[in-house]
Amino acid sequence: MEIGLFFGSFNPVHNGHMIIAQYMCEFAGMSEVWMVVSPHNPLKPIGTLLQDYHRLQLVRTAIGDYNKIKASDIEFSLPKPSFTIHTLTYLQERFRDKQFALIMGADNIETIHKWKNYEQILDNYRIYVYPRTTATTRTYEQHKNVIYTSAPIIELSSSFIREQIKARKDVRYMLPESVYNYIDEMNFYRK
Repeated sequence: MEIGLFFGSFNPVHNGHMIIAQYMCEFAGMSEVWMVVSPHNPLKPIGTLLQDYHRLQLVRTAIGDYNKIKASDIEFSLPKPSFTIHTLTYLQERFRDKQFALIMGADNIETIHKWKNYEQILDNYRIYVYPRTTATTRTYEQHKNVIYTSAPIIELSSSFIREQIKARKDVRYMLPESVYNYIDEMNFYRK
């Protein structure tokens, strides 16, 4: 059984993330999904990023008691910026008895060639790709380790949610209730 690694800033985690994670457990055959909270994605600006521990807490809150999804802070103790290949190498050394796979959107697989040591990732790890309307091709569709899934298409982004919170819009149904309550209580993303 594979453990799916779902990397993200989760700034904030929203219902789209949770639907994808659960889909991978229930319909793609993964034994678990680890939602790996990334301290800083080298391909994204750091400007509006909540502190690591707040984003980790939001993910834990979103998961609740669903035991097939775990929140992971594994990248917090690794060198910054976070490179997926370093995290994968570290996890394989630490958990020799586990088999890891990646979960990513079709938009990310289109740009995987920009990732550090991407060939090593493609050759050594299965990659489960969920559909995105922004993806124009099925890049690497013929690759032995790339699996395109029929996960639901969720057109929701953390940046959209942050913008709406800043604009004082009500986004309660776009987030797990516990996440919405945490963000509201802490006044996150309002400035």
